[in-house]
Amino acid sequence: MGVYFNPGNESYRRARNSSIFIDKSGLLDFLNKRISTENNCIAVSHARRFGKSHAAGMVDAYYSLGSESSNLFDDTQIANCEDYRKHMNKYNVIHIDVSSFWDSYKDNISEKITEYIVNDIKLVYGEKIDYQKKINLILMNVYQISHIPFVIIFDEWDCVVRNSEDEELVHRYLQFLHSLFKSEESKAFLALAYITGILPIKKIKDESALNNFREYTMLDSYPITEYYGFTENEVKELCKQYDMDYETVKAWYNGYLIDGKHMYNPNSVSMAMDRHKYDSYWKNTSSFASINTFITMNYEGLKDDVMTMLSGGEVYVNTNTFQNDFSTVGSKDEALTALIHLGYLGYDSENKTAFIPNYEVATAFDAALQTGQWKEIAKVISRCDELLRATIAKDCEKVAEIIELAHDTYTSIFKYNDENSLSCVLTMAYFTAPAYYDVIREMPAGKGYADLVFIPRANAGSRPAMVIELKYNKDAYTAINQIKDKRYQGALSGYSDRILLVGINYDTDGENKKHHICMIEEWKE
Repeated sequence: MGVYFNPGNESYRRARNSSIFIDKSGLLDFLNKRISTENNCIAVSHARRFGKSHAAGMVDAYYSLGSESSNLFDDTQIANCEDYRKHMNKYNVIHIDVSSFWDSYKDNISEKITEYIVNDIKLVYGEKIDYQKKINLILMNVYQISHIPFVIIFDEWDCVVRNSEDEELVHRYLQFLHSLFKSEESKAFLALAYITGILPIKKIKDESALNNFREYTMLDSYPITEYYGFTENEVKELCKQYDMDYETVKAWYNGYLIDGKHMYNPNSVSMAMDRHKYDSYWKNTSSFASINTFITMNYEGLKDDVMTMLSGGEVYVNTNTFQNDFSTVGSKDEALTALIHLGYLGYDSENKTAFIPNYEVATAFDAALQTGQWKEIAKVISRCDELLRATIAKDCEKVAEIIELAHDTYTSIFKYNDENSLSCVLTMAYFTAPAYYDVIREMPAGKGYADLVFIPRANAGSRPAMVIELKYNKDAYTAINQIKDKRYQGALSGYSDRILLVGINYDTDGENKKHHICMIEEWKE
């Protein structure tokens, strides 16, 4: 048993021993069906903290003959599959985390990976192998002696391609991968290749080291979508187990619509359960710089699209132009596609639209904007909590003041001339409200549709439910009366002991250039 060659099952054993464990071993049945076939090379590119490394540890624990893993898998999904015993702990496994080598050996990473693999092989085969040969010939010798094929796992394989500007270094690395996965020798010794990364595979010039891989991405990972991230049913069970409100967890961490499945960020959900607290755990695992890099690029329509998504909308994106390289982004569509692969945007493949997936990611955008180039937008967003507090306190003057600022900031983006545009501005102005409320636009209520409804969730404490009616060139009093006449508040009677009726009017001829007037009443039967 080595570290890189035929590793033990310690990584997966730690996962099994964790307080939160979700069985994803069904992935192994998918891989077993591809062992020693023409489709035996699998590449998974998903955002950080979506379970790629967890899956890699499970794969080596299952296949590596350096361990005996029956006690880890006998009570899992894979144990019910026909080929469960046939493949378990029956292969020579090589497992490399490329990012750990990149940190220490940037200039000669291929050579160092080879060196560490060879050192492990020497412990088993001694001088039976000619270690002066290339890596593919060494592995071929091992196969000829043992008659046991290889399963090769490369976690974060794209680390070199993403981070290096040295074309010669990248070329050597890709040639190294070619020898492992596509050489004549590998056709004999390779039973399965499993590589993970953030970006889909990029072909560099005439390199073809990885064009034999089947790819599964944030855009399309059918049929293995459910094995990366948590499904709705899995999250519901965790919420029951940890006494957490499912609707709040859903608002914070749901939203990655991959192949029609709603997937949750597993790292964030696990952290929320463990700490029994709804919070943004994304900021601890990813860099805000990548958001600012892409959303502030000077491409026509990009800023408008980002603001539309921040206000709860979706935008069309052509993902086909992206070159699978962050350094060559050259258009609005490529910038948005990059954010999809990074996990900062969700993607609806049926409608070909991008959107902010959940409140946690929205807070990451918020934090990025606070330190980025869009100072005027950051200024408005920084007052969102103040606006919510002022509304609850029925401070009509303060509410009108902050909405006026939002209007002035967003007017060019939302083409401010009707109640629909006012609704978009209000959604942005109450940017932080989804931390406590389910915010619904055009909600069926009473005898019509309420413009904005704020339904408190379990974590809302004493915050009231709210109905907001918007008017354009009329008055706030008319808005309040419409709520009462059409009984919009009736839709909220079961949600809160307190219901606030909020009327907001935008008047193009407002006195002293104050265009917004607000009235707030507490509903009483």
